[in-house]
Parts: sequence; C-alpha cells; structure tokens
Amino acid sequence: MSAVSDSLVITRRNLIRMSRIPEMIIFGLIQPIMFVVLFTYVFGGSIQVGSSTSTQAYREFLMAGIFAQTVTFATAGAGAGIADDMHKGLIDRFRSLPMTRGAVLTGRTIADLAQTALTLVVLALVALIVGWRTHENFGKVLAGFGLLLLLGYAFSWIGALIGLSVRTPEAATSGGLIWLFPLTFISNAFVDANQMPTFLRHIAEWNPFSATVQACRELFGNLPPGFQASDAWPMQHPVWASLIWSVVIILVFRTLAVRKYRRAHG
Repeated sequence: MSAVSDSLVITRRNLIRMSRIPEMIIFGLIQPIMFVVLFTYVFGGSIQVGSSTSTQAYREFLMAGIFAQTVTFATAGAGAGIADDMHKGLIDRFRSLPMTRGAVLTGRTIADLAQTALTLVVLALVALIVGWRTHENFGKVLAGFGLLLLLGYAFSWIGALIGLSVRTPEAATSGGLIWLFPLTFISNAFVDANQMPTFLRHIAEWNPFSATVQACRELFGNLPPGFQASDAWPMQHPVWASLIWSVVIILVFRTLAVRKYRRAHG
C-alpha cells in the first residue's frame, strides 16, 4: 500500500507540473495531427492496401498506425522529463526521502499515460473529422484503445531507462526518438507489410508495434477489402501478441529502470 500511495503522490506532482506548462501538451498534439492530415491527403489514394487504392480504405488502414505511433513517440518525453529531474538534482532529493524506490518512476509513467490518453482522445476526434470510421461495437473499439495505452505505458518504461542513462534532457530526447523511427516505419503502420522485401517483412511481422497496429485494425473493423494477413503468429493472433509484447516490455524495462534508479546520481 505504501508503494501505491507513494506512486500516486508522484503522479499528482507530475500532473500538476504538466498542467502548469500547457505548451507541453499543445506541442505534443501538433505532430500527430500533422501526420493524420499529411498522410491522409498526400498519400491517400496512391498506396495500395489489400486490393484497394481508395482514399477511404487507406484512411481507415492508416489510423491505427498513427494512433500507435503517437503513444510510442511519448517515450521521448518521458525520458526527457526524467533526465531533466536528474540534471536538476531532484532525483537525489527523492532518493533521500522515506519512499519506495520504484514510486518515482511509476508515478512518472502513470502521469505520462494520462497525457497520452488525452492526446489519443483529441487525435481520435481529428481522425473522425477527416473521415475515419470504426465498424465494430463500442466494446471492441475501447479494447483497441486499451491496447494502445498499454503499449504506450510499456514504452514509457523504455523512456525512463533512457532518461536515467544519459546526462542531459537533450540527449534523452534524441535517444528516445532515434530508435523509434525504424521501429515504426519497418512495420505495418503505413503500408501493407506483405509488399515489403522478404527480410523486412519478417521484421515487421514480429515487431511489437505491428502486433498492436494489427490488433487495433481488427478491433476497429478497419481491415481493407481483400487484405490477407501473413501466416506469422503475431499477425494471426494480434491481440494476444500485443498483450504479450507489452507485458514483457513492462516487466523487463521496469526492472532495469528501477535498478538503474537505485544506482543513479543527479
């Protein structure tokens, strides 16, 4: 109970900090909205997904990838925030207090999850404005957004580890983004992975990012006409694959981050 209480106190501290710096939220919304608009109107109709090249088919195919990209790119913000606290000596102050060791990181990741949820709500509204629609019941749609938030929470622990491993917030931002670009683009987020070269297709099929994207497309009812998923297990069972990947990432990187926090010095 003390661990839960300590984590909630740190969560409240980070949420208050975010509310007093609204530009953090505003700038966090601009990039995903730009991706939605640019990919929808620039690439829509020119990329074949399944057996269709229609703008509407690509729009619905695209949105799960944009949602997943948005929650994973929050990793850089999480790492930069923790690196900033380290740089200012705040982590050392927390370490001197009678509180559970993992509470600082847990509170930070939960606060980042709340910000990610807000971003997803705004992004979903923008997607509806540009024509995105779901074709499944409300429960499945909520389950899809739940998988997205779980993936975002898992990746925030990677950001926490990066933030504890570098010396400056700038390095944490760069380190938090540089590996995300190949992860998101060598996936099924923006194009049909079946059209990739063989070695890239295998990477995309077993990419944890791809599993969540494919799961959301199924739960949203956004699979394009004539689309055939590959025979790879994550693409045949994307919901289970997404859950397993997210839980494994949380267990591994939370353990590493807490261990790093115990030895960290600001």
